Amino acid sequence: MQKTSNERKVLIDGSRLITESMARAGADSFIGYPITPANLLYLYASRRMPLMLSAPDEITTLQWMSGLSATGKIPVTATSFPGFALMIESVNMAFMMELPMVIVLVQRLGPATGTATCGAQGDIPLLKGMISGGHQLPVLCTSDFNDCWKLSAKAVHLAVELRTPVVLLTSKEEVMTQKSFSTGVLDAIEPVSRSFYRGKEPYRSYNVERDELVPPFLPVTAGKWQVRLNASTHDKNGILQHSNDEAIGNTVRLERKARETLSGYTFYELDEQEGAGTLLVSYGITASAARDAVKRMREKGKKVSLLVPKTILPAPAIYSEIIGKYKKVVIAEENINAQFADLLFGTRIPSSISIVGSAGRMITPPEILNEEECV
Repeated sequence: MQKTSNERKVLIDGSRLITESMARAGADSFIGYPITPANLLYLYASRRMPLMLSAPDEITTLQWMSGLSATGKIPVTATSFPGFALMIESVNMAFMMELPMVIVLVQRLGPATGTATCGAQGDIPLLKGMISGGHQLPVLCTSDFNDCWKLSAKAVHLAVELRTPVVLLTSKEEVMTQKSFSTGVLDAIEPVSRSFYRGKEPYRSYNVERDELVPPFLPVTAGKWQVRLNASTHDKNGILQHSNDEAIGNTVRLERKARETLSGYTFYELDEQEGAGTLLVSYGITASAARDAVKRMREKGKKVSLLVPKTILPAPAIYSEIIGKYKKVVIAEENINAQFADLLFGTRIPSSISIVGSAGRMITPPEILNEEECV
């Protein structure tokens, strides 16, 4: 499925693209517990990844992933809200230990177990608050099949480069709906380049130089040096500490690591039309309806721009800057409590911004068009 001069049409779903992309990027193991609507990722990974382990539950899934990551593997899993909720304590552990891994979160309708076969875009608040202390993991979000290909590979690279868990956010319709798709548009994927500690001094698991944010990695299987991984507050050696300056400085670095490298993984689509006073904003599956709405509006002679955020967390400041240039803004997302708008603006959403939401069904282009006309 690499870019070629001979385009080939196939009937495919996002799950296959995500799995293939991650495998080509260097992900070498999949650990999972089946859950709707992420089951196709589980199925394809069992056929594609060099190592596939079927865990007895979601807690075990993340524990096994952490163990594999510590040995130098790049593990992947896929789940939805109920499974992810069980993983959160272990995600915090992996975050503190700085273990590379990717979690594909396929959103579905909640609360609780909700309706497993009904899509939604309802997990942003969970993702923003999943790490104790308010720290944030990189969260990338697919909006079409091209994103399933490109962002999946980016997630693998990012996990390794930042030594961190990364979440790839998607939804039921994106990963389960089959479409006719031309594989000729897909770019070749470069496998991630891994470098391990090769110093002459004893290895310190969390040691960084003054201007660095990511410590060098060494698998626990390396043999020459002792490797300490610690999920509690620790110093640069990985030794448990209470609150001395070095240990707290290490925790502060985890916050800085995600934010100060954000420009390197800020992905978004911006289709600006000169003279437009209206901006449509949408992400994930609803971005397809927003693109269609923009096309229809322009065909009617209306000027409108489109912003599709693909880096969700940490939220890049550029989104607010773009939105601030427009008199009218419509944000469309498949939930009823304006989760992305709340992420950007808090509970005081500006009066110039209108929200199009829904529960239990996808948003249609006409709904977005009607809202735009009422702004």
